[in-house]
Amino acid sequence: MAGNAKVFLLMAAMTALVMALGWMMGGQGGVIIAFLIAGGMNFFGYWNSDKMVLRQQGAVELSPRQGAEIHAMTARLAERAGLPMPKLYLLPTEQPNAFATGRNPENAAVAVTQGLVNTLTADELAGVIAHELAHIKHRDTLTMTITATMAGAIAMMGNMMIFTRRDDRGGMLGSIAAMILAPLAATMVQMAVSRAREYEADKTGAEICGQPRALASALQRIATAAGRTVNMPAEQNPAAASMFIINPLAGLRMDKLFTTHPPTEERIARLMAMTAAPAAPTTSTRIPRSGRSRSQGPWSH
Repeated sequence: MAGNAKVFLLMAAMTALVMALGWMMGGQGGVIIAFLIAGGMNFFGYWNSDKMVLRQQGAVELSPRQGAEIHAMTARLAERAGLPMPKLYLLPTEQPNAFATGRNPENAAVAVTQGLVNTLTADELAGVIAHELAHIKHRDTLTMTITATMAGAIAMMGNMMIFTRRDDRGGMLGSIAAMILAPLAATMVQMAVSRAREYEADKTGAEICGQPRALASALQRIATAAGRTVNMPAEQNPAAASMFIINPLAGLRMDKLFTTHPPTEERIARLMAMTAAPAAPTTSTRIPRSGRSRSQGPWSH
C-alpha cells in the first residue's frame, strides 16, 4: 500500500506540473490545452504502446509449439496469479532480460530474451515470469505508459514556452526556467514511479512463484550480465529501458544520470527477507528439463 500511495503522489505531482505549464502558457485556457495535449498522448499510448514497444525491440511471438515449456510454466503461474494467459514473445538478444507490456491483463504480453532462457535455471525463470505477471496484475504497464506520455507532453510544452505570450506569468526568465527544469522534473518523477513499481512487482512476483530466493538469484544473474553484454534493441530505443526487469543499459555511462530501477542489492535483500517468514505450501513451478542443458534454451535450433 505504501508503494501505491507513493506512486499516486508522484502522478499527482506530474499532473500539477502539466497544469502549471499550461497556466504559464495561457492562463486558464492554457491549462485546458495542456490537458488536451496530455490526454491525446495518453489515449494514443494506451492503445498502441504495447505494439510499438514489441516492434521496436524486435520481439517475435512464440506459439505453444515453439515454446511448449515456457507456455506451460506461464500458464500455471498466470492461473495462480488469477490472470488470463498473456501472449509470449522472444527477443533475439543474448543479454538475459524480460519485460511485460499491454494496456490491461486481457491484452498483455510477456517478452523474454534468448539470453534469459539460455542462462537461468527453471526456478529462476519462473521467478522472472512471475515478476512480469505481477506488473500485469498491478497494471504497471498502463501506469508507466501514462507517466512516459505525460513526461513527453511536459517536455514538448517546455519547449513551447519560449514561443508563447508570457504577460505576467513568469516572464522570459520564468519561461526559460520552465523550458529547462520542467522536462528534468518530469523525467525524475517518471524514474521514481518506475523504481516504486519494481519493488512491488518483486514482492508480488515472489508470492506468485513461491520462491523469493529463486527470483533474487535471477536478479543477480541478470544484473551481472547487463553490465557486460549488449542489448542492441534497448540501445536503439533507450526510452523502453525502464520496462525491463533490470535496466539493460546499466553498463552505459549515459544511463547513470537517472536510475530507472532500485539498486539490485536492495531488491535482493528485500526478497531474501521474505524467505525468513513461513511460506504457505505452493505447487512447484519447475518445468521438465527434457534432458537439455541450461545453455541450450527451449527455442534453440
